[in-house]
Amino acid sequence: MRQHAAQFVRDVTARSRLPLDYSVASLRVVDFIVDGLRRSGRDRTAVGHVLFGLGVYAGEVLVRRAGAAWVEFDQGQRELFGQPVGVRMPDGRVWNPLGKVVKRFEAGERESLRTLYLQLHGRARSGLPGCARTDGTPDGL
Repeated sequence: MRQHAAQFVRDVTARSRLPLDYSVASLRVVDFIVDGLRRSGRDRTAVGHVLFGLGVYAGEVLVRRAGAAWVEFDQGQRELFGQPVGVRMPDGRVWNPLGKVVKRFEAGERESLRTLYLQLHGRARSGLPGCARTDGTPDGL
């Protein structure tokens, strides 16, 4: 999945100057891109390859920034999540970033990739920007 994410980033950044740098802040860009696809009026099938790439990218951010690992879903998980892969957090929880991108496309702003990261990584306290990190420094996400 790491190579797929890297290829997606190369392809997208070759056509535009989007800051897809695997930072947590870049998940706002993912939300923005999905919102643009949603407003375009195209159906999910027409943009499915882009949604998949954005989901892989979001998962790779979890891998690089939150210590997650890519996992292949078993048959039951594939049926539940509707995706072939997801990520396992260090505490053992399994999440579906590819499906989260699809939800953002279908449901809009209430399904945020950045908020997902903050919830999974245990850093979303009040939901307000500027929460303190565990080391006491302000959160610049």
